[in-house]
Amino acid sequence: MSRYYLFTSESVTEGHPDKICDQISDTILDALFAQDPMSRVAAEVVVNTGLVLITGEITSKAKVNYIQLARQKIAEIGYTDADNGFSAESCSVLVALDEQSADIAQGVDSAQEQREKASDAELDAIGAGDQGLMFGFACNETPELMPLPISLAHRLTRQLAIVRKNGRLSYLRPDGKSQVTVAYEDGKPVAIDTILISTQHTPTVGELSEDKAIRDKIEADLWTDVVQPVFADIEIKPDDKTRFLVNPTGKFVIGGPQGDAGLTGRKIIVDTYGGYSRHGGGAFSGKDPTKVDRSAAYACRYVAKNIVAAGLADKCEVQVSYAIGVAKPTSLTIETFGTGKVDEEKLLEVVQKHFELRPAGIIQTFDLTNLPAQRNGRFFQDVAAYGHFGRTDLDLPWEKTDKVQQLQELLQPLSASV
Repeated sequence: MSRYYLFTSESVTEGHPDKICDQISDTILDALFAQDPMSRVAAEVVVNTGLVLITGEITSKAKVNYIQLARQKIAEIGYTDADNGFSAESCSVLVALDEQSADIAQGVDSAQEQREKASDAELDAIGAGDQGLMFGFACNETPELMPLPISLAHRLTRQLAIVRKNGRLSYLRPDGKSQVTVAYEDGKPVAIDTILISTQHTPTVGELSEDKAIRDKIEADLWTDVVQPVFADIEIKPDDKTRFLVNPTGKFVIGGPQGDAGLTGRKIIVDTYGGYSRHGGGAFSGKDPTKVDRSAAYACRYVAKNIVAAGLADKCEVQVSYAIGVAKPTSLTIETFGTGKVDEEKLLEVVQKHFELRPAGIIQTFDLTNLPAQRNGRFFQDVAAYGHFGRTDLDLPWEKTDKVQQLQELLQPLSASV
């Protein structure tokens, strides 16, 4: 018997208060790593009306101007007019940073395996920066091997930013959200049920000042300039049964940090798979790669994506866990939700042998500590908005499928027996 159900994911624009914080945190990370690849960073940011607070723990030889970095990023996002309630030049920027705890540092800089001389390998030199569990996921619903709802939601918010910045819809302001509900039948997407866009805008739009007229204008413009371009190359398109909702409260003039406080790490589901896959709970932004909340989540995505790209499963979720100061994971689990072409035990065996999941190994595989310098001081901040995974607009090392051939050679001969 077929099963029909709906699934929804959301995205937010770069001007959303929480995303401002994520981007400032990762701008700081980029600046520090561009000068000192051995930096230890846990940068947290809070924003509110007219205020930016930079806090957390940083140990680095780099010399950076935190206040200037914050103002530059805020201006890049689009908050340049004090009349909008928040501006790069007029906001106060406070800095309250400490150094990394020495107790944590000793476990990160020298893993338990090395301290106990269990191994002298270079990859056992760094211990996990904290305990925790991380997930990675991939599925074959989209070319980038991401769930369709979050992929579409991100496309919509990115397009919102494009038409705002290029002047096509000059009345838009930086804050905004999207939400996409996809209908599924037997686990496959079959229709677009609902598209929701909430976008900040100027008090008047052209000569329009009445709320309903403004809302009707925005709805028509968003359908033409945002929704239609996003769905142009998507097989499943909105139809006459698809609901299209725009600014359901009626208007959205007060937004950004004036409308709501923001905090680093509060949009972790937006950052990952839109709720389609499980999440370990740890945020990414502002954390250096020794923090496995970030680097191990990237590694798990890399494993899952290569498994799906190799045709060994239609869906794959990878979970890994760590103990603080210990290099080797405390557990590794692979789930293919009944779509696997190979026994999960065999998949696990091959992954353990051919994928590096120790913190130093992950950093080395993806070259995470050197990428900011190699890319002119700009790498982590670019994934701080519109998702860390499935980014076809960025060259991300954890999105590569360079293990496909090896996996196929090792495992495809076994798929006939499943």
